[in-house]
This record gives sequence, structure tokens and C-alpha cells, in this order.
Amino acid sequence: MISVEHNIPEKKHQKHTALKKPSVGHFGRNEWAILGGPCTIIKLLADQVIGALSADYKCAYIDTTHNDDLIVSPGRLVSGAALDFTDQVNYTQLNYNKTFTAFEQKAAFSDADIVIANGNHHQAKAQIVIIHENKRASLQKRVEKLDNVQMILLADNVTDVFDFIKEAVPDWDSLPVYRLDESAKIISWFKSQMLLAKPKLNGLVLAGGKSERMGHDKSLFNWHGKEQRYYMADMLKPLCDEVFISCRADQQQQINSNYPALPDTFGGLGPYGAILSAFREQPDSAWLVIASDLPLLTEKSLGFLVHNRNVSTIATAFKSDFDDFPEPLITIWEPKSYSVLLAFLAQGYSCPRKVLINNNINLLEAPDPAELTNVNTPEELEKVKTALQQN
Repeated sequence: MISVEHNIPEKKHQKHTALKKPSVGHFGRNEWAILGGPCTIIKLLADQVIGALSADYKCAYIDTTHNDDLIVSPGRLVSGAALDFTDQVNYTQLNYNKTFTAFEQKAAFSDADIVIANGNHHQAKAQIVIIHENKRASLQKRVEKLDNVQMILLADNVTDVFDFIKEAVPDWDSLPVYRLDESAKIISWFKSQMLLAKPKLNGLVLAGGKSERMGHDKSLFNWHGKEQRYYMADMLKPLCDEVFISCRADQQQQINSNYPALPDTFGGLGPYGAILSAFREQPDSAWLVIASDLPLLTEKSLGFLVHNRNVSTIATAFKSDFDDFPEPLITIWEPKSYSVLLAFLAQGYSCPRKVLINNNINLLEAPDPAELTNVNTPEELEKVKTALQQN
């Protein structure tokens, strides 16, 4: 018998598209694990911080069931249900009969501005270490988890940082060190961290529409001495870190090189796709999105929108004077809206206004509602021309 060897070509591993990932930790964008102290102290500290910050930020807390807690499955889970949802009087409760994956954790906490975890049981991308004599041995076992310590707290029974912490955290002496009962200082530190974590604001001028009702590309109209798309971009520049012109891929070469172009990567979705494309490019930035067909819009109204921005909501928008609904195309979309927009798309919705209506947003009265007038038809164009001449 003759043995024949077949030379099968080795398949090369083909990587998936390299996407820019949001800077999310185990649960959220801003998360801290508090470890090194008894769990009762950690819970008390978390209560103090959450109580002080919850008026301005959505706060979340992560912990694990302890031996002295009930371990019987709640509600219908004990009967085998996969989900048990209860609409309580002051809150809603959803119990799962499953263990969350790392991806599901991030999705569940995507709306949280600040996440505090009991670090004796859970990890986070930043840590706050309590120096407590009774938990010395426990903390030493977890010393390898201390890869981003940002604050040290001294319990009543200690006067100095443990030597093994000094070895594990080389820059420990440059970190804020407070006593555990210095609540005001600890809360002030958290507030300063949240201010530093405020997402940068980019501008996006929507100029990729086909202007079918108008019959001409509206972004090319010259109402103020230059093409409208560039006029709008120039208005955004003093208010934003970066400003981009949103366009279709086939339009990119037509955009003036002095204005960065951001072509749609979610085709066929109109403004919805433009917003998603912006987040795909910079998922950790907020985006001030404006349509290019707003000839009466001024820096005053845009400045008002930016000044009253609320980063804890998914968006800050003006209320339409016509129907009281939010205006999605003069809106600041926060980074947390990215996952919301994708979730709506997965359910078959591509209307940015529907996303705003069905979520927690900061809805503002426009200083001058007339500035929200957009131009879609030749008839509306003539009205706007008259208004501009009068101004």
C-alpha cells in the first residue's frame, strides 16, 4: 500500500475589521473598585459617594452576595424562569437566572456615569485602597489586582500605608491619601474626577443628503458668503474640539481640504448613519450634530446648547416649536448614546428623533425658535430668503 501525503495549504488567519473600542472597563467608562476594608465599610462609603453624586450623575454599585445574605433565588426564578421582571412602586426590578458575560455587563451598565464596585469581590479599571489592619492579609492576597490605584484611605486603626502596598504601587506617595472618615474630601475627589472625565465635544455638519425634495444639494447654498456646509462648520469651531463634514463616500473628494470629511460607513441610513459613523470614528467623544439646511441658526443658539449640555443624559436637544418633539439634528449626542442608537437599529428603527423621544435626554427651549427653521422645499427656501433679507 502506498501512502500519499496531501499538501494542504495552511490557512492564514484573517482578522476582523479593526474597530475603535470605547474606553470602557469591566462595567462602565468611569469605575472604581474599593478594596482593603470590611465589606460593611465599603458599602457605607459607596452610599456616601452615591448620595452626594446621584443628583448630577447616574451611579451604579456592584457587589456579591455574602454568606449572611439570602441565597434562595427570588421570585419565579426559583421555579425555573429565565427572567423575572417586577414593576415596583418606586423602582423596577429585573432578576436573571444566568451569569453575565463581560459583554453583557458592559451593555447593562452603559448608561451609568460612575460605577463603584466592592473590590473585595470585583475588579475595576481603577482602584481605591483602604488600609485596614483587620484586612491586611486579605488585601495582600489581592495585591496583584492593584494596577491603577488612584486613592488611598486610612482606617482609624492605622497610621501608615502597608509596606507591601508601597512596593506594589510605586507612586503611592503622589496619590491622595485621606482618612476614611474624611467624607467631604473623598466626595470632592470623586467630583473632580467626573469633571475631568467629561467627554470632549466634536462637531458634525450633515452634508450627505441627496436633497430630493429641494432638487439641489442644500449644503451648497450660499446664504452667508460661503457654502452652507462650511459656514456651519465655522460656527461650530469655537465650540468644539474638532469639526467634521459628514458626507457620502462618493462626495469625499468634493469637500474642501481645510474641512475634515467624515464619510458614512453606515450606508443608506441618512442622518442616523452619519451619527453612527461619527461614533465609530471616535466612540469616546460627544458629537454636536447639526444639519446644513439651517440658514437662520446662529452661534448664540449653539452656544446656549453647549452651555446647558448634560453629560449624564444620552443627549441634549432643543424642543421643536412646531410639535414639541426634540430636534435630533441640532443635538449633542453623548458617547453613551452610541450603544442606544445601535440597539434601536437592531430593532429596525433608524429615526434619531424616536431615539430621543424614548430615552432620558436634556430637552431645552430654544432661545429663538425661528433659528431652528430648516429648508426642505423651494417654497421654504423663498420664505427663508425673505427672512434673511429682513435680518
